[in-house]
Amino acid sequence: MNTQKLLHGIDAISTWLGKAAAWLVVGLMLLVCAEVVKRYALNMPTAWIFDASNMLYGSLFMLCGAYTLAQNGHVRGDFLYSSMKPRTQAALDLALYILFFLPGIAALIYAGWAFAGASWRILEHSNVTADGPPVYPFKTIIPIAGALVMFQGVAEIMRCVICLKTGEWPSRLKDVAEIDVVSEQLANSTFIDEDSRKLAMEKAAQIDEAARQRGLGDK
Repeated sequence: MNTQKLLHGIDAISTWLGKAAAWLVVGLMLLVCAEVVKRYALNMPTAWIFDASNMLYGSLFMLCGAYTLAQNGHVRGDFLYSSMKPRTQAALDLALYILFFLPGIAALIYAGWAFAGASWRILEHSNVTADGPPVYPFKTIIPIAGALVMFQGVAEIMRCVICLKTGEWPSRLKDVAEIDVVSEQLANSTFIDEDSRKLAMEKAAQIDEAARQRGLGDK
């Protein structure tokens, strides 16, 4: 129980930080909208807008890495993986974490720290224009994001070890899921009665069909 609470605690931290970083989307949207107005309505384009939008998007992408790992949402070639038993999955995951994840993320943190330090020492700015946006805050995100992913990776390694011992994957702190994922979970659930399952699946199918029709209408 204590281990499960620890895992959920780490998941909660990664989830909160990921959702906090998601607000960068609002800043990115406002930045792009302002530039569109300036460029096409006022004929006053901004030379450094491309660099600034890239830095905002890059920060969002990196800071949400730990959240995605906590939700088991990273891309996985699961054609064979999904057919394996939990212990086999855990053994494979553990080997890959040790061989690739830990050295790769450690290298990211080390290199990112060096890049950020050098950037802060010279107060680096974008060289697109003379008054380009500062780059050193963005480069600081690199080691921070790497440390967050490493922190969540520790929890994932613990999950692998627990699964190897018990034969079952420990639970995760759940968050929102796509409709097709929800439908699959409902179809396989043993914790709700048959009528409730059918009703929930019908509603999910209706939402999915409505989304498909909107997509056809947009074409």
